[in-house]
Amino acid sequence: PVLPTLSPAAGPRRAMKVLLLTALGALFFAYYWDDNFDPASLQGARVLLTGAGAGVGEELAYHYARLGSHLVLTAYTEALLQKVVGNCRKLGAPKVFYIAADMASPEAPEHVVQFALDKLGGLDYLVLNHVGSAPAGTRARSAQATRGLLQVNLLSYVQLTSRALPSLTDSKGSLVVVSSLLGRVPTSFSAPYSAAKFALDGFFGSLRRELNVQDVDVAITMCVLGLGDRAPATEGVRGVTRAKAAPGPRAALAVIRGGATRASGVFYPWRFHLLCLLRGWLPRPRAWFIHQDLNVSAAAAA
Repeated sequence: PVLPTLSPAAGPRRAMKVLLLTALGALFFAYYWDDNFDPASLQGARVLLTGAGAGVGEELAYHYARLGSHLVLTAYTEALLQKVVGNCRKLGAPKVFYIAADMASPEAPEHVVQFALDKLGGLDYLVLNHVGSAPAGTRARSAQATRGLLQVNLLSYVQLTSRALPSLTDSKGSLVVVSSLLGRVPTSFSAPYSAAKFALDGFFGSLRRELNVQDVDVAITMCVLGLGDRAPATEGVRGVTRAKAAPGPRAALAVIRGGATRASGVFYPWRFHLLCLLRGWLPRPRAWFIHQDLNVSAAAAA
């Protein structure tokens, strides 16, 4: 039998692949192993948290309460906020206030920040977590639904940030933006939602660089999460995407740790980081990851 022969370049190419994979593994190990989170740093911190009525936002409120932070919570539904506020007090939060607000209203963001400044005397953390959705059936064909979604998922974030930034500059504080995997990797039948989330990444990425150029010591942490149990987001892609749930308490703790350590990015679960790196290259592995994590329903797409 004739034995196969390797070309002279095959050996170096194989060695290069091994070296690349080893370096990538070491990078991920270093990224996720390094942890300088100090829970005591959040004791007495002044936090404005949006979308606090349910899901990851509710879990964020409970973690901050256990850590001794002063809180202003906001969400659309007052009854949900009252329940969360009561639980936060039981968990030991020294100060907890709430204000019900509809972020679809252009006047709401400034009113919410002013309320927080009045109650807390300033801000150390602005945690942007609220989310709105367009019905999945509208898909990309309804400009009206997309416009309303952009007000909630993008423009209100910009308004809240603009109003809070002077106080965060004074305190050398942090902006924590809770976004979605659909803001980094698009999938079928989520065009309006993905558009808003992609815009968030662009806006806050640019703002981070502007603050660096101006020597403004305000950290911006972008958090990429699965849809999990964020009900409005899940409704927006119901029937076309079945995203695997991200456990609320663990996802919320990852967000809090990232904000407290002033990390530029948080990915939960961690494999989302790899998926985002694959975007734009290695299309077959990228497609496999998208299928695994977003589990697009072919029947609904038909």
